[in-house]
Amino acid sequence: MKSISRRTFGKTLVGVSVPLILPNRLLGADAPSNRIRVGQIGCGRIARSHDMIGVMKSGLADIVAVCDVDKARAEDGKKHLEQLYRDNGRDVPSNISVHGDYREILARSDIDAVVISTPDHQHAEPALAAVLAGKDVYLQKPFTMTLAEGLILRDAVARTKRILQVGSQQRSWKQFRQAAEFIRSGRIGKVQRVEIGLPIDPTKADDPAQPVPAGLDYNRWVGPAQFAYYTEQRVHPTKGYDRPGWLRNESFCLGMITGWGSHHYDTMHWALDLEKSGPSKIEGKAEFPTNKIWNVHGAYDVKLTYPGDIAVHVSDKNPNGLKFFGDEGWIWVTRDGQATASDPSAGSKPMPPLDASNPLLLDPKGLKVKLHESDNHHKNWLESVRSRKQPLAPAHIAHRSNSACIVSWIAMKLNRPLTWDVKTERFVNDAEANAMLSRPERAPYGVTNLVRS
Repeated sequence: MKSISRRTFGKTLVGVSVPLILPNRLLGADAPSNRIRVGQIGCGRIARSHDMIGVMKSGLADIVAVCDVDKARAEDGKKHLEQLYRDNGRDVPSNISVHGDYREILARSDIDAVVISTPDHQHAEPALAAVLAGKDVYLQKPFTMTLAEGLILRDAVARTKRILQVGSQQRSWKQFRQAAEFIRSGRIGKVQRVEIGLPIDPTKADDPAQPVPAGLDYNRWVGPAQFAYYTEQRVHPTKGYDRPGWLRNESFCLGMITGWGSHHYDTMHWALDLEKSGPSKIEGKAEFPTNKIWNVHGAYDVKLTYPGDIAVHVSDKNPNGLKFFGDEGWIWVTRDGQATASDPSAGSKPMPPLDASNPLLLDPKGLKVKLHESDNHHKNWLESVRSRKQPLAPAHIAHRSNSACIVSWIAMKLNRPLTWDVKTERFVNDAEANAMLSRPERAPYGVTNLVRS
């Protein structure tokens, strides 16, 4: 397929009339010809260990194309996908295509939806381009790198009526749903405070510049971020799929405050029935390395005030998970595993996935609130693609939980109290803090350059 210029692609998005109905082949009986055709954008660690597996296990979709700016990873992604077809007892398609430019996938009329498993700084642009091109989207968390990107993407999803699910898969884990049901049903009475614990990533000395590996489009990989010399420490392993270096660099990721924070803040919002809200006050402090590459935050402490004067304390010193305190008891919830084997440990002390001050608080009988049950986050997304009903973690909800993480990071950077207006989504009388809600985007990449094209 011929490469598509950014300007040509951008022009196709101006005034686009996005179809709000599904192709005829997706209607009717459940047959192979009715499965949703998906393109996989990004073929790294999370794509291989989580996203591609989830889509294939759903039984509702075929992944028909893979894309990565690293040619070796794209080709390996195809091989991995072929094995997933075999593992699921299905014939391997002969026409799985491999791409180095996500726009080639979006230009295909035979692809209905895309999964975006790229580094954090590369979430907003392809997601925005996808919804404007009429594709439904599964987007890895966090929703966006900056709040400004989040506003643009959230509004575009609403305007185009696309189905976008963010990878807040804790909503599809039984214990997190149950915890939210118990708390929203009043089991612990009036919630007074919440403690959240998140892991942190290590730092190390900066590695020197290295030659860019053959087959890696490093300029496109850097994308909207400020350009910096290539070194494997900054990007991803040239061999294997261990935890990548970009997760420790603030040009590409804000650190664990959004990495795991996007999960736990989302669970908190869900349990408190504050999915469309956010904090009013934030105080934060953190240790930031002086290194230029692995420079995301280390130890940190954040305090937030939520509606109802709910006090939230987020710290690496707290156990990894969430503990909700009410005037009638407490409920604790955490994962019973890690997203990937190379994730930071949830702590050396084993913690039960679900616990309470009184076992009776966890009695599933007599709940006033019942939430949608899902055991496959990707399947929930694909079911929504068919039904056109909102998935468990839609754009407008994901934006709010991500925003809370971002304002926490800003408070950590500034090390002083901040006041947040949840309606205007701006800090009150604080130009310095408001300036951190967006970042300059290196042309021709990023959402602002995309909409201007």
